[in-house]
Amino acid sequence: MMKEIKQKGTMKISIIGGGNLGTAIAEGLIKSAVYQPSDITITRRNVKALEKLAEKGVQVSSNNHDAIAQADMVILAVKPFQIAEILKDTVTAFKAEQIVISVITGVSIEDIKQIITQDIILFRAMPNTAIAIQQSMTCLSYAKATEMQVQKVLNVFELLGKTTVINEQLMDAATVLAACGTAYALRYIRANIQAGIEIGFDAKTASLIAAQTTKGAAELLLINGSHPEQEIDKVTTPKGCTIVGLNEMEHRGFSSSLIRGVICSYKKIAKD
Repeated sequence: MMKEIKQKGTMKISIIGGGNLGTAIAEGLIKSAVYQPSDITITRRNVKALEKLAEKGVQVSSNNHDAIAQADMVILAVKPFQIAEILKDTVTAFKAEQIVISVITGVSIEDIKQIITQDIILFRAMPNTAIAIQQSMTCLSYAKATEMQVQKVLNVFELLGKTTVINEQLMDAATVLAACGTAYALRYIRANIQAGIEIGFDAKTASLIAAQTTKGAAELLLINGSHPEQEIDKVTTPKGCTIVGLNEMEHRGFSSSLIRGVICSYKKIAKD
């Protein structure tokens, strides 16, 4: 299916909103080599901020209406407080059977349908910023899409990492686990680097060791399909240094702090 897309090269994708996530999606699509930069349009009021993408051949614009009108697939990547005004200003640009994907936190499919009355195909997607290097975890939900349309969206986001289809009611939870989760993982790596410096490594070496070790640990779960405790058991020997460190972390509230942080972030989204 991906080869078909590459050969046809006819699907035009417009990203409405050239902020961090919008530009990350564009970067990921370019790196996939399935879409040509000229197949991608990205919008922002200050187009100068998109110069690097323009230099790569991406179409940059401040005209949301035209970008939507020319696209086969539209990705809405603006701030939550901007979306209602933008949709009202561009509502006539949407076409029947056009695939529209929102990556906006807290904006439901129903919220969008109340403004866009055309018979478009609506999806919500929650990727994370690793989409720029094709390593995102993207959660998808949709309303009234055919199997072929769902596959078309999956094909795009599978170029940018791993995907899973979820019930839309879980999208806020997906935001915390997959998007906020990037920051949680990076904070763990940062702490590991700091500890590595304290026990003798220079910052650059500690950073390399901490990042690659974390990446390898994640790959063990993804490739083996195993539970974390199964992999932990392989490196915890009786009276060894690993179990001593793990127990000390648990005594200090390592797991409970992480769980409480995730739940606190989720409550913030639910409240807002």
